[in-house]
Amino acid sequence: MHLLFSAVQEAASGPKWQRLFRRHWPAYETWFLSGGIEARPTFAEAERQLKRHMPELMPTYERLCDLAGGGDLEARFLALYCPPAYLTGCSQAVWPGEEPLLIRNYDYAPALCEGVMLHSRWNGRSVLAMLDCLWGALDGVNEAGLAISLTFGGRRVVGDGFGVPLILRYILEFCDTAKEAAAVLRRVPSHMAYNVTAVDRSGAFITAYLAPDREPAIRQIPIAANHQGRIDWHTYARATATLERERFLFFRLQEAGMTVDKLIACFLRPPLYTTAYDNGFGTLYTAAYRPASGTARFIWPDGDLHLGIGEFRESERHQTFGSTAESRGAARR
Repeated sequence: MHLLFSAVQEAASGPKWQRLFRRHWPAYETWFLSGGIEARPTFAEAERQLKRHMPELMPTYERLCDLAGGGDLEARFLALYCPPAYLTGCSQAVWPGEEPLLIRNYDYAPALCEGVMLHSRWNGRSVLAMLDCLWGALDGVNEAGLAISLTFGGRRVVGDGFGVPLILRYILEFCDTAKEAAAVLRRVPSHMAYNVTAVDRSGAFITAYLAPDREPAIRQIPIAANHQGRIDWHTYARATATLERERFLFFRLQEAGMTVDKLIACFLRPPLYTTAYDNGFGTLYTAAYRPASGTARFIWPDGDLHLGIGEFRESERHQTFGSTAESRGAARR
């Protein structure tokens, strides 16, 4: 299994984003219609909810809809209100030292990941984020010094709300601190259970347990795997070793002599690093965000890619995943 990772810079959405849309839209269209068009909210309802919960995003949303061709289906997809259900794995942790760090593994199926690291300035603020659903964020950092990432919350419940990558995009575009991120996470509904960890340049951090059927729980916990305090979906928990990963991270953060480099190395080996690609949650990349400097390091077992808000260079990297090739990669700049 192969995946092309691309570092793309485009301050205002334009032809580069449009090319990304055209490349990925056929697959997203199939996914979006997987339950039938009648299962998705109308454009009017999706737009109404976006205006209600994240009105500051409307100019960007309208611009992207135009670039996507202005069609009803494309606009409904881009609103990401009540999209189809999807599951990921993932582990993440905050290193709360003098220079705080957010480290995460993204575990998913290679064929379903866009692999685009976009440096944009859509709303007067520079944001560096790993894209999902073409403008949402799986993880990222902004120039205000706020880094954020997500993991699946390990519950099967699905309800009314937004795809969580769009909520992360909203936070990166308009929040400065972990406290402000927490306020957004309390009020903007997520359509599935997710854990979101945010850390700012001061070292303040939160982890939010989101779900559509209960109030968000905001905790000062520096780690997250794929459950929310207790196990709700035992089959999934066993398959993804969520308890083992959480305990492993807890003890590593308490370990005498632990350093940033040692902690990052932990993410590149079991139980955090997984090769379960055929099951849809193999590790696709490790990301280490430094909010104070606005930099990101994307890491694979055979190499890495350094990017920053202040110094960004477009590049590509091919990765191979699977049982016959752990992670062979080659970078082109």
